[in-house]
Amino acid sequence: MNKGSVFARHDNIEHMACLFRSHSFLIRAGFAALLVLFAILSTGSMAAAAPKSELWPRWEAHDPASRVVVDHAAWSRLLGLYARPNPYGVTRFDYAGLQQTERAALDTYLEALSATPVSRLNRAAQFAYWLNFYNALTVQVIVDHYPVDSIRDINISPGLFAFGPWDRKLVTVEGEALSLNDIEHRILRPIWRDPRIHYGVNCASIGCPNLLTTAYTATNADRLLTENAITFVNHPRGASLQDGRLTVSRIYDWFQADFGDSEAGVLDHLRKFATPEFRAALGSVEGIEDYEYDWSLNATDGPS
Repeated sequence: MNKGSVFARHDNIEHMACLFRSHSFLIRAGFAALLVLFAILSTGSMAAAAPKSELWPRWEAHDPASRVVVDHAAWSRLLGLYARPNPYGVTRFDYAGLQQTERAALDTYLEALSATPVSRLNRAAQFAYWLNFYNALTVQVIVDHYPVDSIRDINISPGLFAFGPWDRKLVTVEGEALSLNDIEHRILRPIWRDPRIHYGVNCASIGCPNLLTTAYTATNADRLLTENAITFVNHPRGASLQDGRLTVSRIYDWFQADFGDSEAGVLDHLRKFATPEFRAALGSVEGIEDYEYDWSLNATDGPS
């Protein structure tokens, strides 16, 4: 072997080593970028990360003349037993207690909802049906994976950048597989176009409006949603005014489109449900300083 071939081989080895180091750097940099992107998305700090309201036309079908009453007594009983308001205005749920004693009752209730021909109900009955379905299904997901610190830790949604349980197809209704996101963002929000829906669906978090201690029905849903809106808006989780600086729930950021599609619209919404004293204080507020949200699980044995 001549000296020239030795030098050539050495140069080739050095070139390959440089390429390997460059590729390794790019891989590490790319992986780091992916981690940063995932962290940004998972914090929920960007309104763009929230699902949009996009109608699934298949669920518009209803029967205005229907007098069918869906029985939500089983869910109401479970809520009465395991949803527990505390002195700080936050309702917590005893997931561990339900898991040990009445898990079968929850499963049976959800099976009954899945078997209900919802397209044959009137609009009021459908509204209560979907609100209860969402909340009971969320409780079932938590119980299935309990104990967890946050619902976001239940990473069962399909997709590389998906997190949490919201995009997993969990139930079948009238032959259609549905996820929690389907119920909230493709059925409830686009069909009813009512911002109070955000006070009705509960994502098992401290930062969320309270899970009520009774089920929604066709006759009480309107009243209960208004009551829960008032409770949330006037609680620090919903809105807090300190030294003229307004901090509100990130719900009003994620779903600003449902609250007038502007900060001014959010402020008008808050004033609508604020107590007289808080409404007067909000009168001089021109903008929102900050948004907050606590993803800690709303369990009875969770953090205070």
